[in-house]
Amino acid sequence: MSTSDNSHAHWPEAYARVIHDSVDSTMAEAARLAPTLTQPTWIMARTQTAGRGRRGRPWVVPAGNLNATLVFRPACTAVEAAKRSFLAANALEAALAIYVQPEKLSLKWPNDVLLSGGKVAGILLESSGQGPFVDWLSIGFGVNLAAVPEGVTDAAFAPTSLRAAGGWDVDPVDFLSVLADAYATQEDKLRTFGFARIRDDWLSKAARLGEVITARTGREEITGRFDTVDLDGNLVLQTAQGPRIIPAADVYF
Repeated sequence: MSTSDNSHAHWPEAYARVIHDSVDSTMAEAARLAPTLTQPTWIMARTQTAGRGRRGRPWVVPAGNLNATLVFRPACTAVEAAKRSFLAANALEAALAIYVQPEKLSLKWPNDVLLSGGKVAGILLESSGQGPFVDWLSIGFGVNLAAVPEGVTDAAFAPTSLRAAGGWDVDPVDFLSVLADAYATQEDKLRTFGFARIRDDWLSKAARLGEVITARTGREEITGRFDTVDLDGNLVLQTAQGPRIIPAADVYF
């Protein structure tokens, strides 16, 4: 069973919404839907049977949490599309801040949201395109609203949930509306002010900015002071050998 509408009182007008009881993953459903898109569309599933996170890692989301993907045609290059991870993180932080004390939230490069130091949400981007512009972009959101995944024992940042951290209980459909509205605001900011404003907003909530952190790439481990994120979205660390610009890595502190 699924529903398709945009009738929620706070739902952004330019976006469609599809809600499923169960799918393999909202990212896979977005890829199937993408060729027929007529407007940006949010896809939510109450349960996923094959959810996944970054680098193909399994993403298990208990009942009561949010599984959702926004799929749209951004009319931009793959490099520009990747910057949407910062829009997504800003929107997630703004949405969560309605239900928990904002000072408990922080953003971990490249695409996690922390709540009291634990991972409460993750973001996954996928795009497709053969020419200079992407044909479509999917932004996946997994948010621990009600519970944390079971059996996670080796995570660098232990999972937490909105409920466990003392936040208000919120239904996933209601949270989706708040998130969609917050994301639409970020797109408006991008159009009006450019990525520099998005980056500044993200840095204002960045975890461990100015402190020593470690970035692990597929080839090396780099430790240095978290200096900034540049206008291409790269992590910039100040190391003993000078500044290092890191386009992709897992961050630890």
